[in-house]
Amino acid sequence: MTRLIVAAGGGGDAVAAAMLHAAQYGDEDQAVILTYAWDRLLIDPVPGPRTTHDFTGLEAITRSVRSVPATARPIAPAGSTLPRLASELPQTFALLDPQHGVEGVTNQLEELIAHLTPESIDLLDVGGDVLARGDEPTLKSPLADALTLAACCRVDAPVRLLIAGPGLDGELSADDLRPLLGPVVHTFTAEDVAPISSVLEWHPSEATGMLAATARGVRGTCEVRDAGLPVPLTDESPRVHEVDLDEALSHNTLAQAITATTTLDEVEAHSREICGFSEIDYERTKATWLKDQPPTPLDVNTVLRQVDEFQSEARARGVTHTTFRHMTEVLNINGSQRGDLRQLLLANHPDQYAAPLWRIPDAMSGPS
Repeated sequence: MTRLIVAAGGGGDAVAAAMLHAAQYGDEDQAVILTYAWDRLLIDPVPGPRTTHDFTGLEAITRSVRSVPATARPIAPAGSTLPRLASELPQTFALLDPQHGVEGVTNQLEELIAHLTPESIDLLDVGGDVLARGDEPTLKSPLADALTLAACCRVDAPVRLLIAGPGLDGELSADDLRPLLGPVVHTFTAEDVAPISSVLEWHPSEATGMLAATARGVRGTCEVRDAGLPVPLTDESPRVHEVDLDEALSHNTLAQAITATTTLDEVEAHSREICGFSEIDYERTKATWLKDQPPTPLDVNTVLRQVDEFQSEARARGVTHTTFRHMTEVLNINGSQRGDLRQLLLANHPDQYAAPLWRIPDAMSGPS
């Protein structure tokens, strides 16, 4: 049997899709994960999602859909996590190319469905911002999710919308989402995380990282992103809820507005009008700033002192965990050095690694 899973926002949603497939369907089923090539700027310094023209080595599945095999390569200066995901995970990763707006994504979906005749079709979003109205002050990245939601609502096939880890993306809280959520269809466990454990060691997704950590039993409050958003890690966090697709569309003003779009520029224009911003604009601004921030070698003593100061302040705020991405932001370290920072911290305080998060020690215990 073949399953089709659409990773609503790309990035970590694709990793969570692989975990969901293994947990729900096992090794006997095959899965195609349709996902954006849209990574954080530390991976891909070019703002916005990549298209088929940004890769070499893609393989045709249908007329407008290409798979990303392990041998594919992004064309510099672009970057992408998808080839490495393809090399480490058994699922097939297909490129969701949004350059032709919702119309184009709908066509890609329809072609895939006709070609694969999948046993099931899931639209998966980690965190739940696919359910945003569009005017929430904490909303940061509505565009990708709204685009996939609008396209899935247009296809003539049953699509199951799944929300994993309500509130974990730090945009909408679990309390805000709870009235919109349907039944729990799965609760991730430590056993479910095992198939993607190697990916979590390098993939920069914070939301999927927290989803995996809570499946392993981690609880507390995690600080994420450059803004230091506090995200509760609770017994609710590893759950996967089903949500009625049409109800989600009726709630998402941006998804309704972009249903007939034929270009990504149109989608951005609607996002600016309805949400007050486009996250691609934010990436454009940040990419310009990052060009002027060349990496400098990490000074071990300075970094460890700054980490101790950060942990003391975070502990006073009630924070119990953080992500390595947030640590690089707090310490004003170039994002390309995230891996170096991670290795430095693991070498000096290995007991604080609550995979894939970093544990803030209690005042009494101090750094382990």
